[in-house]
Amino acid sequence: MKRNEVDYHPSVGIILEYLYILLGSAVIAIVFNVVLLPNKIASGGVSGISTILYAVFNWQPAYVQWCFNIPLFIAGVIFLGKKFGAKTLIGTLFLPFVVYLTRDWQPATHEPLLGALFGGVGVGIGLGIVFRGKASTGGTDLAAQIVHKYTGLSLGMCVAVIDGLIVVTSAIVFSLESGMYALLSLYVTSKTIDIIQVGFSRSKTALIITNHEQKVRRGIFEEIDRGVTTFPGKGGFTDDERPVLMCVVHQREFTKLKQLVRRLDPSAFVIVMDASEVLGEGFSRA
Repeated sequence: MKRNEVDYHPSVGIILEYLYILLGSAVIAIVFNVVLLPNKIASGGVSGISTILYAVFNWQPAYVQWCFNIPLFIAGVIFLGKKFGAKTLIGTLFLPFVVYLTRDWQPATHEPLLGALFGGVGVGIGLGIVFRGKASTGGTDLAAQIVHKYTGLSLGMCVAVIDGLIVVTSAIVFSLESGMYALLSLYVTSKTIDIIQVGFSRSKTALIITNHEQKVRRGIFEEIDRGVTTFPGKGGFTDDERPVLMCVVHQREFTKLKQLVRRLDPSAFVIVMDASEVLGEGFSRA
C-alpha cells in the first residue's frame, strides 16, 4: 500500500503541473481577448506585439503569437539548451490556441483604465498559475534569457528593455495615453504574480537585541507560541556580548510581539523586516 502511494503522488503532482499550465494559459488568453485587445493595451510580451500588429495590419493575434512563440522556443532550445521541456512548449502553443478559440468573445469593457487594471490582474493570475506549474508561456521571456546570456545584462534588465520597447511602440502606434495604460497594466501584472506566488498573508521577521534574553524568549514561547532563534552578537561600540533573538510571526501577531518585548525589556532594540514567504512549521508547507 505504501509503495503504491509513493508511486501515486509524484504522478498526481505532474498532472497538477500540466493542469496549472493549461488553466493559466487559458486565463491569460481570455483576458487578452476580452480586456486587453479591445482597449489596445500592449503591456509587453508577444501578446503586446500581437495587439500592435492587429491594430496596424489586422493580423489575427493567435497567428502572430504562434509565429513569434514557436521560433523563440526553438531559439531557446538552440542557444540555451534543452531545459525548457514539454511544459513550456505546451504553454507556448496552448495560449495562442485559446486566443484563437475565444477571438469572437465580446469585450468585457471599453474603458481603458478598467482594461489596464483588470487586464493586469487577469494576466498576473494566469502567469502565477503557470509558474506554479513550473513552466512559462515562452515568448519574449525566452528572448530575454538569450540576450541575458550573450550580453551580460541582468535578466531583469533584459525583460524590462524588451517589454519597455513594446510599450513605447504601443505609445507611438496608438497614443501616449495607451502607452501609460500599458505601463500600468504591466505593473499590476507583476504585483498580482507576487500575490499568486506567495499568497495574501504576510509575515514579519523581528531581530531583538535585549539584556533579558531568557525572559523575552520565554515570553515569546508562552504568550505568542512562536519559535525563536538565537545568534551571538557583540556591540560595535562597547564590545559587550549581547545575544540577538530572531522571531518570525504572522502580521496579525506582530503587535502582540511588539507589546510583549516593550513590557519585558523597554530598552530592547528591535529591527522589523517584511517576510514575503515563510516555509516551515506554523507557516506554509508548500
